[in-house]
Amino acid sequence: QVHLVESGGGSVQPGGSLRLSCAAPGSIFSLDVMGWYRQAPGKQRELVAAALSGGSTNYADSVRGRFTISRTNAKNTVSLQMNSLKPEDTAVYYCHARVGSSFNYWGQGSQVTVSS
Repeated sequence: QVHLVESGGGSVQPGGSLRLSCAAPGSIFSLDVMGWYRQAPGKQRELVAAALSGGSTNYADSVRGRFTISRTNAKNTVSLQMNSLKPEDTAVYYCHARVGSSFNYWGQGSQVTVSS
């Protein structure tokens, strides 16, 4: 079992920045993927950014160039720096971790609201 603990999020005006952090304290498993998904009201959960244990990263087209994912394998932590935020970035953001190809784990969710 992998327990993910999120922190960060909140409310910001358009153009502002927020940072999300996630940790998997005490995990004995190698986390092959750590990343972030988001779900806006009435929409499906979608991938925002992912970082593989080997160092490669992947971003949704809608956030590429504005968001940066960073991961520390030794500490099982992942962060998402979100800059130039837009109202359409408003959603609940979920930390995600995957062990192997089948075992997926989720954080509790963090609200991000971008509004003037």
